Amino acid sequence: MEWSIVFVANSVLLGVGLAMDAFSVSMANGLHEPRMKAGRMCEIAGTFGGFQIAMPLIGWVCVHTVVQYFQVFSAFIPWIALFLLAWIGGKMLWEGIRNEEQEEGSAAVGFAALMLQGIATSIDALSVGFAIADYGVLMAVVCSVIVGVVTFFLCIGGLFIGKNFGTRLSNKASILGGVILIAIGLEIFIRGVLG
Repeated sequence: MEWSIVFVANSVLLGVGLAMDAFSVSMANGLHEPRMKAGRMCEIAGTFGGFQIAMPLIGWVCVHTVVQYFQVFSAFIPWIALFLLAWIGGKMLWEGIRNEEQEEGSAAVGFAALMLQGIATSIDALSVGFAIADYGVLMAVVCSVIVGVVTFFLCIGGLFIGKNFGTRLSNKASILGGVILIAIGLEIFIRGVLG
């Protein structure tokens, strides 16, 4: 691949495709925390964007160094994503059911949960290292940064959507957010195992 508008367009489209899980989880986070401030939204979207930058680069490094180990690991990606999102979603679901009579504005998603969400939604981006294997180092970095920037802006949109519905749904938001995360985990699992 050479530097061109096609390279940029491919990177943007790759970013949109990879960001869909993070977008959905961002909506769930917005549902869970309907009074979220702009700084917190940037923190969440930045986390997802950062993971979407790192994972393709890690995959690219794996292709160029330890490809045989990565191929073995790739079979576990759907299982890992399912486990992480089901655990986080189950926790949100449990908290929503347990605190159903609490007033709206649940506790914020914690640092550890946010990191797990970032890993779970971007772990499939490791395989992008195979797709960009013929890129040089600089092109791989630029492609990954474009993917991360696209993810950031899509996640900001997801957070806005989630916040608006979260305000309307009041104390049911945490339950709905948990169900959404579990559904995303199942979708990633089914797509990874059957696809």
